[in-house]
Amino acid sequence: MKIKDLPKHKGAGHRERLRDRFLQSGLDGFLDYEIVELLLTLGTPQKDCKQMAKEAIKMFRGLRGALDASFTELRQIEGIGPSNAFGIKLFQAISEKYAKEKMPKKIPLDSPQAVVNYLREKIGREKKEHFVILALDSRNNLISINDVSVGTLNANLVHPREVFGDAIKSNAASVIVAHNHPSGDPEPSEDDLVITKRLVEAGKILGIEVADHIIVAKNGFLSFTEKGLIP
Repeated sequence: MKIKDLPKHKGAGHRERLRDRFLQSGLDGFLDYEIVELLLTLGTPQKDCKQMAKEAIKMFRGLRGALDASFTELRQIEGIGPSNAFGIKLFQAISEKYAKEKMPKKIPLDSPQAVVNYLREKIGREKKEHFVILALDSRNNLISINDVSVGTLNANLVHPREVFGDAIKSNAASVIVAHNHPSGDPEPSEDDLVITKRLVEAGKILGIEVADHIIVAKNGFLSFTEKGLIP
């Protein structure tokens, strides 16, 4: 019997359709579990990965959690072993290397205007509100920028754990929090004031200064520090 005549494993057609969809349209229209499933197939040539992918999304509470899971954590899911975890581990390694290569070595953010110029490029044209944290070293050089929240900004949704998590990992000396106002008006809302006060208090406990909170908008920007709004 020739190799090409061997029967295909269960789910082979589904796998081929996933790959064809990705090649034609990228990840548009993909469900979260289908993205994980596609990665699992890289190291699993003869096994259906759909159920494993669904379990990963459920166990790790979404796509981000599944893609960030350690090898030990992935092994908790029945069917996932050293081989079929390959795709997810490869994704993690490539993402980390890509982020390091893409990020310039040093971006000085030593004034509100310098921060605003940088943020206008990053989130100034977004149609939804993006709340981000910029982690800085002791010389006010940018270490990293991370999305904390996307959508209508609500004080109940912005938790210090999410804001300071990456700053702690990168040994940041200080942080600047920022978000955009798609409405065009840079004036802070009541939620903006509450969030800032909460984060400043949390930063004092952690030993990480909240140097500023900046709102960028079409009609200007607002620096909480310049306005005396940092408590």
